[in-house]
Amino acid sequence: MLDFRINEQNCIHCGQCVADCTASIISMEQGGYPFIPVEKEARCIACQHCLAICPTASVSIFGLDPANSRSLVGGFPDPDNLEILMKGRRSVRRYKSENLDPELLERLLEVAWHAPTGVNSRQVCFTVLDSKEKVAQLRDEVIAGLAGLVKQNALPQGMEFFANFVQVWEERQTDVIFRGAPHLLIASAPAKVASPMPDCLIALSYFELFAQANGIGTVWNGLAKWAINDLVPETRHLLGISDDHVIGYVMAFGKPAVHYFRTVQHAPALINRPL
Repeated sequence: MLDFRINEQNCIHCGQCVADCTASIISMEQGGYPFIPVEKEARCIACQHCLAICPTASVSIFGLDPANSRSLVGGFPDPDNLEILMKGRRSVRRYKSENLDPELLERLLEVAWHAPTGVNSRQVCFTVLDSKEKVAQLRDEVIAGLAGLVKQNALPQGMEFFANFVQVWEERQTDVIFRGAPHLLIASAPAKVASPMPDCLIALSYFELFAQANGIGTVWNGLAKWAINDLVPETRHLLGISDDHVIGYVMAFGKPAVHYFRTVQHAPALINRPL
């Protein structure tokens, strides 16, 4: 049951919820109030457009109270500041050895959870290592696994360079793979959903921008993804990542030990304008 309800005292019969329904299942009943026929409920994709578009907060669905939603009026950031954030974000590879405040970490994840997904499947799973101690444990497991592959001369073709990371760690305790970051985020999604890989990448992009807006450094960590997913796959089980999930990507993050002062200057964008 969708539990679709209308506050008839506040409804102004504008029909916006009807016009904007992605699944085209909302109708206006004879008395002028929106409703969803029972036989059409299964087509709902739970996008909540109806709740979001109502100008008088008259629409409730899934038992959700529109009063608990945040108003968009006057709430969007200044475009120039947003541009600076997007152009100024950097991959951070030097971190302070301290954990984030748990409340901030939960807020980062909650915001990232609002990222769009294909057919609104909302199946992205965030596997998060919420302390430097947990990252250190994972690092030790990964290094041990890689060291075993090096000893057996079993690193796959094209991945032989991982032997250098093992050597650097054993000789100097330099963490090339996880960069000494106190936190790690792995985005995965069931292989059966419409777009598992894009869903994960979009969610991590949301996470990264909001993290950097809060002064938190991030790095898209392809080395960690290869290590966890391809070279030492037993770490997937250690992390509790389901076998039927596709790992979209891995992101290391934490308080940065480096600060940048200006945007860089890239060459012009590659733009194709056909016809």
